Amino acid sequence: MQSQSADLPARLLVTGPAGSGKTYGALARIREAATRPGERGRGAAPPEDALLILPTYAQVLHVKRLALSRWDARGILDEPFMTFTSAGERFLCRLIDEAFDEFGLYMVHHNRWVTSASTNVMGEMSAREMFGWLPAPLRRRVGRNLARRQSQRCPYLFSIAPQDFDAGVDSDITPPALAGFPPTHELLDQAWRRYLAAMEQQLSEHAFLLGERFTLADASAYGQLSMNLVDGRAEQLLQELAPRTHRWLHAIRDGEHRGSRGELQIASSLSALIDCICDTFIPLMQQNAAAWEPYNENGQSRFNEAAFDRGEALYDGELLGKPFRSVAKSFQVVVWQELVTNWNTLASAEQSELVDRYPALQRLAPGSPPPCLPISLL
Repeated sequence: MQSQSADLPARLLVTGPAGSGKTYGALARIREAATRPGERGRGAAPPEDALLILPTYAQVLHVKRLALSRWDARGILDEPFMTFTSAGERFLCRLIDEAFDEFGLYMVHHNRWVTSASTNVMGEMSAREMFGWLPAPLRRRVGRNLARRQSQRCPYLFSIAPQDFDAGVDSDITPPALAGFPPTHELLDQAWRRYLAAMEQQLSEHAFLLGERFTLADASAYGQLSMNLVDGRAEQLLQELAPRTHRWLHAIRDGEHRGSRGELQIASSLSALIDCICDTFIPLMQQNAAAWEPYNENGQSRFNEAAFDRGEALYDGELLGKPFRSVAKSFQVVVWQELVTNWNTLASAEQSELVDRYPALQRLAPGSPPPCLPISLL
């Protein structure tokens, strides 16, 4: 987090691991400012040059929505942060943002607790940030518990180990296999490498994902991919596989993106990233929504992690030609419905222009979603 004032910072970059004390501290300040009475009873207006980048993990989504609903979006997103000349540009920005927020989270969490199982220190770091006042032995115990909790959450976050998986660490922090669940490590590794290759292609021609100006799309990509910069093996692989992206992440971390005012551009070099999103995020959201609907209609009231932990609301699907089993996630249904609504509000000419440039976006057209099988309704 970087701030320039004691009240609400002029530039507030909120990044870091889920559960980070610094992240929660920054979000608390945003919530306080958003709820402070202002003119005409609205939330307090941010500084005119404010740049806010909010992490969008499930536990802080409500803070993001609160802040953005209480503040006038002008001056926080549309003017100093991004100015789109077309609804098509705005849609692409949102698509990339949502893809990294949802599927990107799966990839970076997998990299942290699977790929970097023996090298990541996030349990220790989080304990130090959140409980620095504890004596060192107790803090180490807290850190170990945090690591155990996150590694055991891998299956809920789409990372299923094969049977007899050996991460080179103690069994209590080894990401588990689950009976009846196809392993997804190979799927996530393949997807991550594709996303990195796509980032390399775009950044070889442009400073940012939508041209020469930093936008919410870059903020989301940075917010997820940069998580692995402290994860040992994953950070090493990132540098080897995508050196340009690795430098880009460090540049944003160091604030070099500030003040970018170049032209926005829907470039052909972005096609590889759009293809990745259309091969991963979009079919996953479609299958999740298709699984959620019959469960919801049949009175299932529990979804997300609470349902997963009880073996409820599960469904079988396929991604990148590989099978998976997951739980219907109601918050992703909302994400998908809002994105589809956003797409459908585009004029037909705008949709056609985007599809002509990025043919994979045809997956957004009305039609049957990829097959999925709600297990409990069989």
